[in-house]
Amino acid sequence: MKFLMDNWMLISIAVASGGMLIWPLIAGGMNAGALTASGAVQLINREKAVVVDVGDEAEFAAGHVTGAKHVPLNELEEKLVATVKNKTVPLILVCANGARSGRAVATAKKLGYEQAQSLGGGLKAWKEANLPLEKA
Repeated sequence: MKFLMDNWMLISIAVASGGMLIWPLIAGGMNAGALTASGAVQLINREKAVVVDVGDEAEFAAGHVTGAKHVPLNELEEKLVATVKNKTVPLILVCANGARSGRAVATAKKLGYEQAQSLGGGLKAWKEANLPLEKA
């Protein structure tokens, strides 16, 4: 006990350092089910996946995945079924950085799209992979 009292500062630094080392593993685990940009391209080319951009109007107009359909996240439950009629095809949901599309996957799966996936890192990751964009 005396050791802990005498070295409380060193122990707290060690715990903080350990936390910073483990954080990337924890943060990466939150997006573990997300699709990479190259994985998305393979799904689009091989399985005719449908890309749905869930960003707002301005984001979609500024640039989106070529051929993507636009359904804002706040309208997803009402408009997704009319936009993507075939629920058996893979569905790739995209937003600016992957946060909203992660939430959109849950909505899509609730609507019956079992092959719905989020593009990990969103449009930012798509751009970093030097993949083509289209502007509205």
